[in-house]
Amino acid sequence: MARQLDEQIAGRYPVGQRLRVLDVGMGQGTQALRLARLGHQVTGLEQDATMIAAAREALSGEPEGIRDRMRIIEGDGRDTGVHFLPGSFDVVLCHGVLMYVEEPDALLAGLARMLAPGGLLSLLVRNADALAMRPGVSGDWQGALGAFDTVSYRNRLGLDVRADRLATLTDALAGIGAPLQAWYGVRVFTDTAPDTAEIPDDVEDLLAAEERAGRTDPYRQVAALLHLCGVRG
Repeated sequence: MARQLDEQIAGRYPVGQRLRVLDVGMGQGTQALRLARLGHQVTGLEQDATMIAAAREALSGEPEGIRDRMRIIEGDGRDTGVHFLPGSFDVVLCHGVLMYVEEPDALLAGLARMLAPGGLLSLLVRNADALAMRPGVSGDWQGALGAFDTVSYRNRLGLDVRADRLATLTDALAGIGAPLQAWYGVRVFTDTAPDTAEIPDDVEDLLAAEERAGRTDPYRQVAALLHLCGVRG
């Protein structure tokens, strides 16, 4: 997914331009730190104290120049208007967050307001149109049948959360002035791999296959996750 994001950034901004990036729900800061290393000015917004501690620890091991380019703020993604002025960022990331928000429209509208004109909104969501794939591939036929007509599911942490449909988010992005420009599938072939699985020897081929499938119909349509990129008009 990092390659997809970099592709969208490169397609919108001159090479070498230092971008203002907001990572909403940054988790332990993996993506935020990667972008700071690339020279961008990154703000990470996170409400989980454990994740914030992990992000701060990771940041503390970086050179001073990178530490100076990244700041971490404790807060809820639904309160971006409390922390920042409208139009303050060139890129806004919201990865793996919407599934925990029961009514995401207000959150999405708030994220769009943070974007400068022409700014990029990057979303990573659970694909509601493919919820039957994981139980079906695993041989859980009752689970597969029950997944066809719902947007609710239980994630690997045992939490009951929600998924999003591509068509619904496409309409939502158009409605908030950041229409969809590109979308990708994520975890087409590897969704059922256990979290404890060892990295295979042919990992480069695996990543290449995932990357190709994530851009190609019909494969991307049944991916576990969707990566959507909208652009503020």
